[in-house]
Amino acid sequence: MLRIESTSNDKIKLAVKVATSAKCRKETGLFFLEGLRLCRDAALTGYEIETTFITDSAAEKFSEDIDFITSSSEYAYLISESIEKKITQAQTPQGIFCLCRMKKICHEINFSSGKYVALENIQDPANFGAILRTAEALGISGAITFQCCDIYNPKTQRAAMGSALRLPVIKSVNLCETLTDLAKKGMKLYATTPDNGADKITNEDLSGGIIAVIGNEGNGVSDEVFEICRKVTIPMAGRAESLNASMAAAITMWEMMRSDG
Repeated sequence: MLRIESTSNDKIKLAVKVATSAKCRKETGLFFLEGLRLCRDAALTGYEIETTFITDSAAEKFSEDIDFITSSSEYAYLISESIEKKITQAQTPQGIFCLCRMKKICHEINFSSGKYVALENIQDPANFGAILRTAEALGISGAITFQCCDIYNPKTQRAAMGSALRLPVIKSVNLCETLTDLAKKGMKLYATTPDNGADKITNEDLSGGIIAVIGNEGNGVSDEVFEICRKVTIPMAGRAESLNASMAAAITMWEMMRSDG
């Protein structure tokens, strides 16, 4: 395995840019992963790994897993601790990093059953990743995204803990049109709101094909989407006026899945 010693190496510069720049990710079609679990998940899920960077200590500590990851990589390099410090975004890095090629995000939606969460304008990468992680854990069929933050942002990937690599994600170019088309195919549409005047989600029949919309952290679901969905709210007994978007999504998805349990 070849070694890179200089932080000015072109491959190291590229890794830093991909990790920190959405524009660079879009232009190159690459995204950055850090840590043994995420890098291994990428290899297991069939992502094309262009380059793997490994410290000597990681190569010794995780030898079997690293052999598997590098066998799926086009290039693999040993790197020094000074380079690790330059490219890591973690407080306690594990010494393994991958540049992976993005898979084509699906825009076609032809399902007529299942449980889906639709995310409208979610802008916090940590929220975005947490929702995807919870969705996979609860058995949600997939996620529809519209004008959300970059799914390949390293913060999103870390918060998702591999779920963003595995969960089916469909990118909508017009959420109202997407939802309207799916309603015609028999899917029931719900949109969450903190408004106490909305129907309580705990009283709804959420069996069958469901799409539940979670809105922007500050502004919630748009008026246009509300017009074509049934408004539901999570009943709250305390003084808090609303929930964090990822928490609201978690409770909503739990209710969706519980209804078929």
